Amino acid sequence: MSEETTEEEVKAKSPVVKIVLIVVGILLLVAITVGGTLFASGFFDANESGSAEQAIAALEMEAAEQAAEAEAAAAGPDKVKQDSPELTRFEPSYFVLPKVLVANISNSRKVMQATVAIMTFYDERVIENVDTHDFPLRFAMLKVMRNTTEAEVADADFQDNLAAKLKTEMNAVLEGLEDFGGIEAVYFTEFVVQ
Repeated sequence: MSEETTEEEVKAKSPVVKIVLIVVGILLLVAITVGGTLFASGFFDANESGSAEQAIAALEMEAAEQAAEAEAAAAGPDKVKQDSPELTRFEPSYFVLPKVLVANISNSRKVMQATVAIMTFYDERVIENVDTHDFPLRFAMLKVMRNTTEAEVADADFQDNLAAKLKTEMNAVLEGLEDFGGIEAVYFTEFVVQ
């Protein structure tokens, strides 16, 4: 009988041992998982004092630099200076619009044809903007030319007045599209009224 008792006691104790071993195994698995996660996230690395403050300062400096760049871009292009020992002079840049403008004179059978060139003291961004926005600029110039009357054509200062109107209209279009005009003068390289 003593042998049966020990076997029964062993059988009774074995489920308890199994449960204890399973619980210990689960606790060990959880501890390894938590430790591995902390190690992978850098929890055990040397703690740098002020690292958060340094990161914030670096982000603030980067934001300030981006704000300065945005402000410079919004201010428009810079004027290009000409080398001159006595005076500060700006270097003019010229650009001829690629297509001839043809428009009817208001309330007339006459037609006006012109090749337009612009001049700017600013850098090449103004000319790039004019080239990029060719269609809206041509539309605005043709609208001004179509509103011209025969009486205005007969005026001695007609071409100068038309050039001033075109300059104003072109700068308004560029300011609407690029936030900066930059056209200093408008010239006619060819001009015919028939």
